[in-house]
Amino acid sequence: MNHNNAKTVLILGANSDVAKQCILHYADKGFAIIAASRNTDALNDFVAKNNLSEKVEVLHFDAADFDSHQIFYNELPTKPHIVVYSAGFLVENEKALKDFKGTQQMMQVNYMGGVSILNIVAMDQSNRNLERIIGLSSLSGVRGRKSNFIYGSTKAAFTTYLAGLRQELADRNIKVNVLVSGYINTKINAGLKLNKSLLMEPDYVAKHIVNAGNSFTIVPNFKWKLIYFILKILPEGLVAKLP
Repeated sequence: MNHNNAKTVLILGANSDVAKQCILHYADKGFAIIAASRNTDALNDFVAKNNLSEKVEVLHFDAADFDSHQIFYNELPTKPHIVVYSAGFLVENEKALKDFKGTQQMMQVNYMGGVSILNIVAMDQSNRNLERIIGLSSLSGVRGRKSNFIYGSTKAAFTTYLAGLRQELADRNIKVNVLVSGYINTKINAGLKLNKSLLMEPDYVAKHIVNAGNSFTIVPNFKWKLIYFILKILPEGLVAKLP
């Protein structure tokens, strides 16, 4: 991997459908990429299939193994310019209500793991490279809704964390963005009954991540922007009538 001039992006939870598209886009832009995931076999296959072994280094990262995060960070081959946290886990609400294990795993992967590793990244004052941190959240986290409030609560917590992190890092001129996405046509959503006209492709979402600007919240797709703003302002009584 040639780190001479290229900026480095660290993608955590890099085996997700959106993250894989990010890898392709960052590679096109000339970044050196560290792709980290629990499933390194699947990532290695993806890298080989796309002839990216020159640009991508695959590492093992487990979002829920908090004790390993500091060691993982210390051993990175290059300290990153950009960090993308895209690890995610979803259990349907009815199951999560009855089985705390699923709930706990959502909390650990979607929120606690993000806070654990991003605190380490953010507090490393010696990394002069760091320019930007991007976290993947969800419209489920905007308001608590009967159909998915447990998953949504982990995303709401993560969004709030990123908003504060943005303020914390502002004087070091490090940008923090949150991607708030609606339904994406991915393996995590396979089997759910979703409105097809609202489904976004992973590649479309990835472009918004790779081209993140200054505004904190990124909501891809005008339909979802509209839904986002409506959800924000809806009175509680009407939110309660939503599925």
